[in-house]
Amino acid sequence: MKRKPLYKVLYVQVIVAIVIGVIVGHFLPADAVAMKPLGDAFIKLVRMIISPVIFCTVVTGIASMHDMRKVGRVGGKALLYFEVVSTLALAIGLLAAHVLKPGVGFNVDPATLDAGAISSYAAQAAHGEGLSGFFMHIIPETFVGAFTQGDILPVLLIAMLFGTALAVMGEPAKPVIGLIELLSKTFFRIVRMITSLAPIGAFGAIAFTIGKYGIVSLLPMMKLIGTFYLTAFLFVSCGLGLIARACGFSLWRFVVYIKDELLIVLGTSTSEAALPQLMEKLERLGCARGIVGLVVPTGYSFNLDGTNIYMTLAVLFLAQATNTHLTIAQEITLLAVTMLTSKGSTGVTGAGFITLAASLSVVPTVPVTAMVLILGIDRFMSECRALTNTMGNGVASIVIAAWEKELDREKLKAALARPVATSGTIAAEEGGRADSACYDALLVAKNIGDPDASRECRPFR
Repeated sequence: MKRKPLYKVLYVQVIVAIVIGVIVGHFLPADAVAMKPLGDAFIKLVRMIISPVIFCTVVTGIASMHDMRKVGRVGGKALLYFEVVSTLALAIGLLAAHVLKPGVGFNVDPATLDAGAISSYAAQAAHGEGLSGFFMHIIPETFVGAFTQGDILPVLLIAMLFGTALAVMGEPAKPVIGLIELLSKTFFRIVRMITSLAPIGAFGAIAFTIGKYGIVSLLPMMKLIGTFYLTAFLFVSCGLGLIARACGFSLWRFVVYIKDELLIVLGTSTSEAALPQLMEKLERLGCARGIVGLVVPTGYSFNLDGTNIYMTLAVLFLAQATNTHLTIAQEITLLAVTMLTSKGSTGVTGAGFITLAASLSVVPTVPVTAMVLILGIDRFMSECRALTNTMGNGVASIVIAAWEKELDREKLKAALARPVATSGTIAAEEGGRADSACYDALLVAKNIGDPDASRECRPFR
């Protein structure tokens, strides 16, 4: 079998682009800041395709289930899992702040801080209308409006209603389901085309970040940054690692399997940049399409583990830095508040900072102006938030699929045994069809050494 040259492998291209972006940002900061449109354009391209991808995936998934009780059961299990894991993440953030005390010793007087620097974030946070406003926001003004407002949950609601209607209609709905499946394959083909531009997007985003804020700006706040990255790593390796082990798969093999998506997230600082590709990879891994379509989009609003860790850790850091004492009751209140304010926070860069402002406004003991302390370094922590969110939602999909007995264990084992056999490399190496059946056959053939498994696609070279 002929292997692809390294320079043609996506994750290698992204790594090189990130390194070049850091170098340009450090030595040519003015030019690097001008590279921002490259990163923004890539993210806009991905966001452009997310809504139709989610709609098609969820509709075909629900329509194939037939049993509406199963749809409700999957949704209920997903929300239960999200709440348990989110609470764990919030609690770990609090615990890390108490143990490592990243803000102790700063002795900052809030009166000396410039509130104007964070006024725009506080204003955006203030525009929320509480829990009722959040749920009302899920319902779009029009059917088409769900696809134009740029949020995932309205699209998910429309897709669930549409898929349920098709499932109830039965036989007469088959032509419509077939059309949507064809559209789904088309949209995923577009996703692969957009993904090929990931190195350019990663370069632009990283170059801008380093050029604007500078590596030197990290030094005074390294203790907070180090605490956050260490806490996120412990949560992923211990928390998600134990969940993965209990579910019967290796977390680290899964991380390697989705390395392309994680590198895109690292380069762009947003987990949404890898959402369509992640959904496709999870289906290839053996998760049922309907479960992936329900769990992943919902998880991007309800299962933001990295954001949850950041929220409680950042609040306690600001309290320690300003010598603000929080009682046990106030910390419990903080847990409850952040559990609500973190919902609906998308994977877009800066969303975590806005939800932090919303949390501080509800727990006024810690001055909102203290957020100025972390404004300059928030962008450097957004990468870790996005990476943790992405891994958390990937694990959640596998867990819910296994819980529902809708996980193909043989396919999971084969895919994780040789994670290099991804959809992108197979499509490029074999030149065969990129549809699901062809991919599955090639994946099995490559990972278990069975050439007969690839009969419906082009033969191996």
